[in-house]
Amino acid sequence: MIHFRNITASYTAPNGERRVVVEEVSFDIERAEMAYLIGPTGSGKSTLLRMLYMDHFPDKGATQVGDYRSDQISDSEIPYLRREVGVVFQDFQLLPDRSAFDNVAFALYATGKRKKEVRKRTIKALTRVGLNHKRTQFPHELSGGEQQRVVIARAIANDPWVLLADEPTGNLDPAVASDIQGLLVDLHHQGMTLLMATHDYRLVKEYPARTLAIMNRQVVEVDPDTL
Repeated sequence: MIHFRNITASYTAPNGERRVVVEEVSFDIERAEMAYLIGPTGSGKSTLLRMLYMDHFPDKGATQVGDYRSDQISDSEIPYLRREVGVVFQDFQLLPDRSAFDNVAFALYATGKRKKEVRKRTIKALTRVGLNHKRTQFPHELSGGEQQRVVIARAIANDPWVLLADEPTGNLDPAVASDIQGLLVDLHHQGMTLLMATHDYRLVKEYPARTLAIMNRQVVEVDPDTL
């Protein structure tokens, strides 16, 4: 499970101002659940997601992902947590000088996997996202939707039990965005926990699930039909 316990969190805005995004917030995400996190730009969606892979820590309270708690985890444990959590970013963050295969494989080598295991997992991940036939192509040779599929393959290559998606369709046109969203939902149906930050309410309505909104520094559950 994922727990937020009495979380108060802030971040530093571009102008240097410290901005509080949530105060005394508590909620849970069940294992194998799918949920959306919505709110306007700057509301703190990315900050909440970053707290789940321990790239950002709350000012007060604690987050927990499986057996790892933000107020107890050591620096040496964070890489092990991140093997259980896949992250999909809006801006791809692919290595431009490496093929689709090597972009996925690189993340596995970083965890100490051997070459044979890396190849097996990379092909499996690319196959799951429907892109194994383009594994030798470089990012500039792929469409935006295909690049995002490589990002998703990289995120699931370690077989994480939870997938965090931070505005994964933000740079895609509507038809491609729906395609990528369908892929993420399929992964959820295969048993993966999915928490997705988005401002695309069209997708929330097209693929309805539990919807959490950041409003007035609180996280409240809303009916997607009212968006």
